Amino acid sequence: MAGMCKARPLVPAMLAAILGIACGVQEEPAAESAESAPEPAAEAAASPLEASASFDFTSKNYGNSGIAFHVTSPNSGSINEVTITPSGLEIDNSPVTVEVDGTVRGAEVGDLNTDGSPEIYVYATSAGSGSYGSLIAYGTNDRKSMTPIYLPPLAQNPEASPGYMGHDEYAVVESSLVRRFPVYVEGDTNAEPTGGTRQVQYKLRAGEAGWVLEPHDIVEY
Repeated sequence: MAGMCKARPLVPAMLAAILGIACGVQEEPAAESAESAPEPAAEAAASPLEASASFDFTSKNYGNSGIAFHVTSPNSGSINEVTITPSGLEIDNSPVTVEVDGTVRGAEVGDLNTDGSPEIYVYATSAGSGSYGSLIAYGTNDRKSMTPIYLPPLAQNPEASPGYMGHDEYAVVESSLVRRFPVYVEGDTNAEPTGGTRQVQYKLRAGEAGWVLEPHDIVEY
């Protein structure tokens, strides 16, 4: 989900670890010339330097879709509100405000299903030593209005959840949403995981009641 956020994006920090492992051929957006036009890079805003700093991100006209997003959060405590205001939608550009556990650390605009209607992805991290990550995301329906994107709980995935104790990182990488976190084994302290890193890649699919992020690849390294 104007100017870019003042902070540099968090995506490059993850790309070095991701590209050699999980990224395939870049998919192209559903646009006027799908065979010749490369997919626009995701627009991102990285985390504020301090948890107490307010978060403010404004995207550009993504991929010439005419759609942009403004994301704000006060980041004033352990529980915050995040407001997402779209622009350029044909029917409804009303802002959406939701409560988030923790502070907002980043935001990106992407088009994971390459349909020409971009999505906004907002990343938050909970307070405390676990630093559990959470996602607030919305898709745009044929450039007309916003609909929430559902990310199934990691606990529902028996392949991805063992050894998970938080410290998530998210990023849009080409046509996937990537979630990466350290793996803990029995006896590990919160500060010293020894099970390596697990990376889950999600694809955006149309569900019965809206958009769903479905895991399609899990790797460990």
